[in-house]
Amino acid sequence: MSKDNINLPKTTFSMKANLQNKEPGLIDFWDKIELYKKLRSSSKGKEKFVLHDGPPYANGNIHMGTALNKILKDLIVKFHQMSGKDSVYVPGWDCHGLPIEWKIEEQYKKNKKNKNDVPINEFRKECRDFATKWIGVHKKQFKRLGVVGDWDNYYSTMSFDAEAQIVRELGKFLKEGSLYRGYKPVLWSTVEKTALADAEVEYLDHKSDTIFATFKVNKSNVEKLLNTEIIIWTTTPWTIPANRALAYNENLKYVIINIEDQTDFKDRQIVVAEDLLKSILENCNIKKFKKILSFPGKDFEGTICSHPFSEIGFDYDIPMLEANFVTKEEGTGIVHCAPSHGSDDFNLCLKNNIKAEETVDDDGKYTNNVPLFEGVHIFKANKIII
Repeated sequence: MSKDNINLPKTTFSMKANLQNKEPGLIDFWDKIELYKKLRSSSKGKEKFVLHDGPPYANGNIHMGTALNKILKDLIVKFHQMSGKDSVYVPGWDCHGLPIEWKIEEQYKKNKKNKNDVPINEFRKECRDFATKWIGVHKKQFKRLGVVGDWDNYYSTMSFDAEAQIVRELGKFLKEGSLYRGYKPVLWSTVEKTALADAEVEYLDHKSDTIFATFKVNKSNVEKLLNTEIIIWTTTPWTIPANRALAYNENLKYVIINIEDQTDFKDRQIVVAEDLLKSILENCNIKKFKKILSFPGKDFEGTICSHPFSEIGFDYDIPMLEANFVTKEEGTGIVHCAPSHGSDDFNLCLKNNIKAEETVDDDGKYTNNVPLFEGVHIFKANKIII
């Protein structure tokens, strides 16, 4: 038996796909016949399907994640096109934010150039030129993946048309009276001197200084609370100078104990959540104590304390406020609130008309709103505060 006496099917397809050579030719052919325009022309009047492209950063070569993202989008667009719809795909690029700025700053460091010495307009132009370059590279790489789109009319966040449209929309808010100037705590880079998005922040495990701090009760509707000390626990001692309130949970039970150990804390009465008492006693090495009173959290209403640094300039009232974000998972069941350093703290204090002072400047140093600590960098403040 041989190929001469077997009726084998014949095909013009080659034995090998040889895609690395044939795919570029196919893509060139699509460009030559203006495939995307032909598809739009032949689909005119049909039901539209528009995929809004969440844009990648124009700050370097595409990676496997970018490729997968674009290929999956391309599959969806082509599926709807082949299903009889006018399936539109306009690619886009994100050209704003730190990823592009970091790349320019890396070049500065290589050339021993200080970013602070570069005029802002020159820096912005370098970022724009850098992004434009990588948009061009991305277009070629996405086309090579076989992605079909309106590559000649892509959008970018840095285009003047896009920026002008943002101003127009902002103008509408202004005319409607919906625009106002407010303030809130934000994630901030003291190196870049800019606000950070949640996605730009990476949290790593590290060892930090933790402290228990006391707030003396000056006023309360519960007589036995007077002159006791509210105990809080914090992993950020540097925020203590910015404290403006204490938060408790009305659904938790709290306890007053008298310390009977022969130490500097003998006969001091402290207040903590009852469910956390055991762990607090262990952490603070308290062996002997006497329970004075157990009471529900709601009894804290109207309680006013003094700041731990009340004798050195921090002589304002510290009210106790009810908050459902206080739990018995860890700490003392009472949370110290620095409204300029956390969203929960800020919202609680805003609700109770407590102003969040600007306590830290762009460089990460305390401002003149913080007595005694002005000019001290927050990362060097823990030792001073402790």
